[in-house]
Amino acid sequence: MSINKTVYKYKREGRIIAFQALFAYDFHEIPIDDIIKFDWLEKELDETALEYAKFLISGTIENIKTIDDIIKSKLRNWDFERISSIDKAILRFSIFSIMHEKELPEKIIINEAIEIVKEFGSDESYKFVNGILDAIRKSKESE
Repeated sequence: MSINKTVYKYKREGRIIAFQALFAYDFHEIPIDDIIKFDWLEKELDETALEYAKFLISGTIENIKTIDDIIKSKLRNWDFERISSIDKAILRFSIFSIMHEKELPEKIIINEAIEIVKEFGSDESYKFVNGILDAIRKSKESE
């Protein structure tokens, strides 16, 4: 496996772990330190994936108010509380990633979010998540 495929694999695994953790966080505001112990995971994962997940989880939770405000600013005829917990978790870590992973192209972040939401969300979730993240990307480009 080449380095790029290896990194991609671990980042994908890290994003899915982050999604799961942030999904749970939406129901019970679990302390970050408890979440990133990962004692809730059913299988052993590579340390690289876990470190990336820790980065996404910690950063997202530490910036959750700002991230939620960004989401709210992009909503049209939709109430924040009506967003499914699945979509919200994926949007949150993706927005954190857009804000803080400058070396990672935004289109890759958006594509990864869409792939994860297609796997875990409703049939229409990917359109919603894509619309919000694309609006954020366009706003950044115009700044």
